[in-house]
Amino acid sequence: MHLLRWPLPALLSWAAAWASFTGLMAAGLTIGPAMSASALLGAGLALLHQARWRRLIVALGFPLSMLVVLRSAALPAWTWLLPLALLALAYPRRTWSDAPWFPTPQGALTALRKLAPLPANSAILDAGCGLGHGLRELHRAYPEARIEGIEWSGLLASLAALRCRWAKIHRGDMWAQDWAPFALVYVFQRPETMGRVWSKACRELPPTAYLVSLDFEISGQAPLATLALGRGHSLWVYRPGSPSSESP
Repeated sequence: MHLLRWPLPALLSWAAAWASFTGLMAAGLTIGPAMSASALLGAGLALLHQARWRRLIVALGFPLSMLVVLRSAALPAWTWLLPLALLALAYPRRTWSDAPWFPTPQGALTALRKLAPLPANSAILDAGCGLGHGLRELHRAYPEARIEGIEWSGLLASLAALRCRWAKIHRGDMWAQDWAPFALVYVFQRPETMGRVWSKACRELPPTAYLVSLDFEISGQAPLATLALGRGHSLWVYRPGSPSSESP
């Protein structure tokens, strides 16, 4: 599954679960056992993924879609296009090469100020800010900082700007933006992009700046600090601009 580009593994897993359900029903199995067996297949395929959010998406795909089918038999066929249109609007195709929307949990950055102290009025960037959950947590940790967010999805960037009026939100490419003006860059990305995050941070961040990652460490790099959070989350703090830092 790791050889396929996301979300193709999820789509294939959901298709396999539905194919299983269709085949079991055709073989004469009743709907209950057929649904249970197909849901178990989807859960098994979910275990092939390392990221928790991917496992959850894959495992819930078949049961949720079956629930929708059972409850929406009377709906016209064109209504199925609405969620697809909304997904395409919220997440343009290239967004899936970074990280789909998954919010920063409330309280995840409460202790960050102790791990990464900053002077008042420092500039902080949430790279890939989504709906602004990370922006809010950064604002709680650093109430005197100048906080900015950048988000590729125009819809999510607009909603984040409405939710976080004290922050400066840009609709744009986090990889093209210059990180040099920031004293701290916060990311909640995916494992596959962390090497690219590190390389960019080493090139652009000043020696005193911090790179903070939620959940995903940078392979081969020693963090300045780590913190285990509740519900399986963890915080990783790096100083990529320091002379001792090297790109992987």
